Amino acid sequence: MAETSNILAWTLISECPIPNDVNDLLVEGEVAVAAYKTLRDSAIFTSKRLIVRDAQGLTGKKVEIYSLPYSSINMWSTENAGKFLDFNAEVELWTRAGHIKINLQRGVDIRKFDKLIANALLK
Repeated sequence: MAETSNILAWTLISECPIPNDVNDLLVEGEVAVAAYKTLRDSAIFTSKRLIVRDAQGLTGKKVEIYSLPYSSINMWSTENAGKFLDFNAEVELWTRAGHIKINLQRGVDIRKFDKLIANALLK
């Protein structure tokens, strides 16, 4: 397995509209469900996977795309301090590719995010 420890941490800032160009990445029968703004691009939940787009370089014209099929996720956990003084929350995914940590900024509803993952994995 390739070394992935330095790439398996993402920060989601806020929910955002689903980018129009994501349709070019989808397979037949796959639909985009929700999107979140990341530091430089976006993360999109589809009916089949999580797609994280990462703009690179000074201009951001080079884009690296990570695709995590839900079938590779074995377990997940969410952690937050509750409504009072909760400035960020954390989601951890245990996958066949390794351990992935997703930091959620204050603008992301942790319960909605948790339900999004549950719907993707348990249906």
